[in-house]
Amino acid sequence: MLIAKITQYEILEVILMKVVVCIKQTPSTTADFSVAGGKVSWDDPGGKPNVLNPWDEYAIEEGIRFKENHGASDTVAITLGDESSQDALKTCLAMGCTEAILLSDPAFAGSDTLGTARILAAAIKKADAQIALFGKSAIDGDTGQTVVQTARKLGWTPLTFVSEIKEVSDASITVERLSDEGKETVTAPLPVVIGTVKELNEPRYPSFMGIRKANRATIPAWSAADLDIDGAYGAAASKVDWSHVYTMPAREGEVEMITGDSAADMAEELVDKLFEEKVI
Repeated sequence: MLIAKITQYEILEVILMKVVVCIKQTPSTTADFSVAGGKVSWDDPGGKPNVLNPWDEYAIEEGIRFKENHGASDTVAITLGDESSQDALKTCLAMGCTEAILLSDPAFAGSDTLGTARILAAAIKKADAQIALFGKSAIDGDTGQTVVQTARKLGWTPLTFVSEIKEVSDASITVERLSDEGKETVTAPLPVVIGTVKELNEPRYPSFMGIRKANRATIPAWSAADLDIDGAYGAAASKVDWSHVYTMPAREGEVEMITGDSAADMAEELVDKLFEEKVI
């Protein structure tokens, strides 16, 4: 009779998984944009460089923790954008991601959230990942739709508003979700798409050695020809119309200072004026 001896390392090899973190490079929260002729001046953000989407930092941190705490083999950062988006990917590498991939092709330009989800889903499949992490939303569009649309295109279970990873095995994951009513604990089979919230963790700062390593890294770029994308994408397929963007009209109003001999007199006059204006 043959008896197979399984070592600790062989057991770990069975449960190794690859984690993908989908991130986005966005304008800084302090950027100053102007609108003219129905268009936003994206090329002139007031001298403020684009940054890694702040909500994605929590997804990156959790992706790194999957490798540190749950035996994941790799944590791969992926973004859709032009060559300048490499800066955001290098931030991911500096924080601790093991790989980074840029999805870049002129045909991708103008994709709405669904087109973006189709491209990301194809990239996640090619990366052979079992878990895909997203930030809550991007601070520029702020739709929060891409995470669930990507899950739908993959056919994976979406776990949104995740505030804690409770347990991970080679077949399932248990998480805590925030909801309007409070918190709930959910278990789902792998693979899954996870949407994160800031309660999940505290993102780390890039280390000095991590920054040096990231600056030397060569980031591969995948084009449309490298991916098996299911469905249309790009500006022609977009259902969102940005043809007319306009600033909010300036608020008009005037200030009248109420004076009096005492606080009681001023309060009485204020109440009278509020009645006159039918505010109360």
